[in-house]
Amino acid sequence: MERVGIVDLGSGTARLVVYAYEPGRHYRLVDELREPVRLGQGLAASGRLAPEAVVRALAFLAAVQDYARATALERLDVFATSAVRSAANAQELLEPARRMGLAVRVLPGEEEARYGVLAVAAGFAFADAWVVDLGGGSAQLSRMRGRGFAAGRAYPLGAVRLSERFFSHDPPKAREVKALVAEVRAQLGEETRELRAAGGPLVAMGGTVRNLARAVQRARRYPLERLHGYFLRTDDLDELTERLLDMSVARRRRVAGLSPDRADVIAAGAVVFRTLLHEAKLPGLWISGFGVREGAFFRHFLPPPHRPACVRELHLASLEARFPQPRTHIQSVRELAARVFAALAPRFGLSSEDARLLDAAARLHDVGLAIDFYDHHKHGAYLVLQHTLAGWSHREQALLALLVRYHRKGRPRPGALAAVLDPGDDERLVRLAVLLRLAEHLERARSGRVRRLEVEVGAEAVTLRVGGPENPWVEVWEAQKDAALFERAFGLRLEVRSL
Repeated sequence: MERVGIVDLGSGTARLVVYAYEPGRHYRLVDELREPVRLGQGLAASGRLAPEAVVRALAFLAAVQDYARATALERLDVFATSAVRSAANAQELLEPARRMGLAVRVLPGEEEARYGVLAVAAGFAFADAWVVDLGGGSAQLSRMRGRGFAAGRAYPLGAVRLSERFFSHDPPKAREVKALVAEVRAQLGEETRELRAAGGPLVAMGGTVRNLARAVQRARRYPLERLHGYFLRTDDLDELTERLLDMSVARRRRVAGLSPDRADVIAAGAVVFRTLLHEAKLPGLWISGFGVREGAFFRHFLPPPHRPACVRELHLASLEARFPQPRTHIQSVRELAARVFAALAPRFGLSSEDARLLDAAARLHDVGLAIDFYDHHKHGAYLVLQHTLAGWSHREQALLALLVRYHRKGRPRPGALAAVLDPGDDERLVRLAVLLRLAEHLERARSGRVRRLEVEVGAEAVTLRVGGPENPWVEVWEAQKDAALFERAFGLRLEVRSL
């Protein structure tokens, strides 16, 4: 696999992210360096990078260079955003970096916005959306149409910049908050009117909004440890914003879910998002775990137009590649599950969404074997929950994890994940789990012995007749054990016979 390091010199935080990938097929994040360099420190007042900020940034770049040498990482893509873009003395950082052998690209505001749209196109199944990326020095608000960049630009609404400009008290005074709200309205007035008319969806990225969403999740005891694809409701953001504005910086550092190094700027960022949502009259926004760095990475990973043909398939394939399973066995389970599903679908109103979930679960059911055979169903469920399955909703990912969890044994039940499921998903889980389990048991010897499968759906029973070049005795024997769960799921007896 190839590797590339993406270095983002942001106005607040600098990061190196390292990806390993097979071009166009699958990828994974393998390492990360992070440092709160605060390049935007004092920039709003002076228009210049502070000397101490330049020193911090160069020290980070030296660490990146040393890491690259130590790990034989030959490809580095280094870029800077708002702070360096707007600083009168940007060369005081760029020239020493060049002498170190690092060519730092300064992204124009529109190109930064394009990277954000590219990240959304690679991380969500939306065809059209609005994208907001709030960093330390600026915010980009963009429009995505047909999964491509339609328009966008940068605004001087970064969390560091606004905190320094408007909040001189700790906690901020009501008049300071009011002045900040007025500034956001003045900067984004036309765009929020267009967003209100369009009705969203609005996708937000950047460390500020991820911190806000994580704090809401902790307060609500959200059962998934996943931010990408989370819908942050306006009401929840309102409540959190009021709490943060009433707190000192020292108290904010102790709020569960917030990074301590963002405590002094998080409130200003929260006000920007809250004002944007209220002005656009939206019920909330979607959190993107992808951002400008991922947008830059996809320019290396995929050919133009640098976006996957199918978001769901890309990230499912990346999980499969990370924890490979025997292909012939997986394909047999997929085919057997699909055939039983097709026979039952008309009678029980099973949907195309159900078919998609069942097939994905069949592809992933044995990923836990990468850890150990014993309890591999539990290991697999954990791996599915921890992986960012972009394009799949939190509900769908929870159902996939539960199907993997119950593909061998046990009574399927949502447990703690019930909070992210919809009404009727309890029944869906049981039905799809027993179909997956049947397919697994009909492939019990992992040798593809079941070459013929006939499914007869009667008034009182479903009969499976299985056969092949040799008698699949153990498969029939195992599949019969699913009769009780099958009857619970479909209200019909299950009979399994050899042809």
